[in-house]
Amino acid sequence: MEIPALSSALEGMSRAETQLNRAANDIARSTTVSPTGGDVLDLSAPMVSLLESRNNFEANTKVFKVADEMQKSLLNVIG
Repeated sequence: MEIPALSSALEGMSRAETQLNRAANDIARSTTVSPTGGDVLDLSAPMVSLLESRNNFEANTKVFKVADEMQKSLLNVIG
């Protein structure tokens, strides 16, 4: 027996991991010299993406935990 929320949560966690890796690569490939010639580096977009991926991962982890608890409760009721 599989609860659809479990697979949904796992899929969401996988998407969050992909987003995190993409943002980390963007930060790693950033140059320290801006196109205008200054030493200013704008990391706001990649950092926002990192925070979004962390929040998405945490939310999907909570969904996974609740679905797991529901499955355990169901199995206790059945048998």
